[in-house]
This record gives sequence, C-alpha cells and structure tokens, in this order.
Amino acid sequence: MLNRWFKRRQPDPEPEPHFDPITPDVPVIAIGDIHGRFDLLERLPEPPAGTQVICVGDLVDRGEQSAQVLRALHEQPDIITLMGNHEQMMLKFIDNPKENGQRWLRYGGLQTLSSFGVSGVSQTSSGDDLERARDALQGAMGEALLDWVINLPTSWVSGNVAFVHAAANPLIPIKDQESRTLLWGHEGFGRKRRRDGIWVVHGHTIVDTPMIKGGVVSIDTGAYATDKLTAATIHNGEVEFNYL
Repeated sequence: MLNRWFKRRQPDPEPEPHFDPITPDVPVIAIGDIHGRFDLLERLPEPPAGTQVICVGDLVDRGEQSAQVLRALHEQPDIITLMGNHEQMMLKFIDNPKENGQRWLRYGGLQTLSSFGVSGVSQTSSGDDLERARDALQGAMGEALLDWVINLPTSWVSGNVAFVHAAANPLIPIKDQESRTLLWGHEGFGRKRRRDGIWVVHGHTIVDTPMIKGGVVSIDTGAYATDKLTAATIHNGEVEFNYL
C-alpha cells in the first residue's frame, strides 16, 4: 500500500564527460605499431618544423625488418619512441631465455632474431639453444641499442593528449598508470570514458581503419599484415589520418 503513496526517486543520470578539442602543446605525428616494417616507416616524410613525431610502440616482431626499425629510431633522438608489449617480451627473453623464449618466438620473435642475423632457432627451441640465441642477439644489438630499448618510456603527454601503447585505466591519472596497463591493455579502456578530459592515442589493438571514439584515438592498423602503417597528425583540435 505504501508503494501507492511513495515513489523511489531515481538517481540523476551521470553526465557525459566533457572533452575539449584534442590539442597537444605542439603538432604531433603519431605512428602506429610498426612491427618490423621498416619499408613503411622510411616513407615518413620530413615533418614540418615544430612538429613532434612519436611512435607508440611495438617496433619489433612479426615483420622482417625489426633490426632496421630499432637502429633507425635509435639514431633519431628527436623522435619520441614508446615501449610496447613486444619490446617487453624481447627484453624478458634476453633476461631469461629458457623461461620466456618460446612465448616470444611464437609471437614474432623469430623474425626479430632473423633480422639481427641470429639463426638456428625455431618455435620449439629450448634450453641451451635459446641461451645461445639470446647471446647472439645481445651481441648483434650492442650495448647502446639495448640500453635504449630498456629505457623506452611507456607514455608521453602533450597538452590534453596522452600517448600510450595499449591502453590507460580510465579511472586513474595518466601519471599513476601501471606499466602492465599501458603495455597490455585494460578492460575498461574505450568502454568507460575518462573524467579528466584527457584524450588517449594508442596502438596495440588492430582496427580496420584508424578511428576516434569517446576521447580515444586508435591507430594500429596491423601494418605487418595489411601494409598500412597509420600516421595520425594531431593539432588545433583536428586529427588527420594517413597511411605510410
């Protein structure tokens, strides 16, 4: 009977978060996952003066030219290069090849080893063969290149734009993100919108075409398989997509 007199007040719907136009501090060209496709990366034209180029990680594996990609970017200190989960897998292989080697080889490590001239391994290699491959890879990379990969950052922020490899937890500030989230993803990313107005540009998850949705800019177009390496030019509230 009381239900006839009292009506439970429904909570007000949560307002949609507000996003100002995407505006980095300087014009930015963001390059999606390269995955060993140096032949595509080298098509990048000379950027206009004052434009920052950033690669969002997954430089290695799957494509045949990982060594060329790493060496080229290492020699371009003006380009910001982020770490991806494939760089992390390579480093874990170097740290402990017997434990981590087979997984990395299954996901493209064989192509990376081959690009550095390391042979004699397969997806079923184990034990001493993996350790020999690790030693050969370290020798081929050299200390300077290896240190550069080890110290790659996992995010970069410019204006109201955060650049990451895989994802960002939508409930946590970018500066407080866990590296695993940035490198491997988060279940709420792209589903729940951020409340701080920060746009997120990312790779890792392949999309048929680059896209913008809910404050997220997705630029991994599977270059190693599709021959389409996305370059997103971001400035003055606009995003322009091109393929290299």
